[in-house]
Amino acid sequence: MNAKAERSPLAASLPSLDKAAVWIVLITLLVAAGMVSDAFFKLNYLGNLLRQATPIGITAIGVTFVMLMRGVDLSVGATVSMSAVVCALVMDGKAENLWIALVATCAAGAAVGLANGLLITYGRVSSFILTLGMSIVVYGLVQMGTGGTARGVTSPGFREALNGRIGNVLPVLVICFIVAVLIGIFIQSRTRFGRNVYLVGANPEAARLAGIPANRTTVIAYCISGLFAALGGIALLARTGVSGTNPGMGMEFDVLAAVILGGTTFAGGRGGVGSTFAGVLVLFIALNLANMAGLPFAAQLTIKGLIIIAASAAHSWIGRRGGGRIDE
Repeated sequence: MNAKAERSPLAASLPSLDKAAVWIVLITLLVAAGMVSDAFFKLNYLGNLLRQATPIGITAIGVTFVMLMRGVDLSVGATVSMSAVVCALVMDGKAENLWIALVATCAAGAAVGLANGLLITYGRVSSFILTLGMSIVVYGLVQMGTGGTARGVTSPGFREALNGRIGNVLPVLVICFIVAVLIGIFIQSRTRFGRNVYLVGANPEAARLAGIPANRTTVIAYCISGLFAALGGIALLARTGVSGTNPGMGMEFDVLAAVILGGTTFAGGRGGVGSTFAGVLVLFIALNLANMAGLPFAAQLTIKGLIIIAASAAHSWIGRRGGGRIDE
């Protein structure tokens, strides 16, 4: 008898549960947060929360594609730092340099992703080890380039434009975040590359036998991760106004937490950008509640770690019981 036919109704429903779980958690958490403080029901407060989450959220979109292919990108925090510095340095406080700076920043981020993808694909290096090493290299380059101090000046109007609000309610950065999410969803669901990502992540050997260009798909996925990390660095620069030395240090762990919360695990082939968006919101609402409770930073780090462990374990269990993979 077909193994799929032997599955119980509960097992058959588990993949759908996995897909909806993060949204159920998000709604429940938002209601609970609103009961703790009515600020969570106010548009201005939620707008500020999303604005704070934008750099991590945009970066998480790119990492989602990598993790859908059973990879990981630990270099995104360093790429965010590098991007903020490159953007500020190229702008040099001049309005005419704005677009050159944005293009140069995106190119720099994509170049880091390209290097990751090529080394992982053709060097047969573990994505964990390779991207960890790449993050150290990039951090070192940033430190050498800046001398350990904040460098560069943003162009006039750059921060004012991105930190403005539509109708005095919706931050422009939040609109940028939502547009990035929509672009990510379009790529994953409406392009051949997006379909290949799921196929390679679900079964690399079957994808190879089917003639899917797994190597090229992997390289493109890492380029996209680097590009979105660069956009995250631009968003971070717009929010803070200062490039700093390593403003993205440690961000990779927040990004991983958000992506895993959304159901995209290291097993590959399951999850998606839409769920990552929900995962970002869950993470930031939870940390906001911890901050309201007056928990110290060390305790908040512990919470992040527990979130990654619990979400990864839960999604892995559901995936095993459901016997299938999910896309959206």
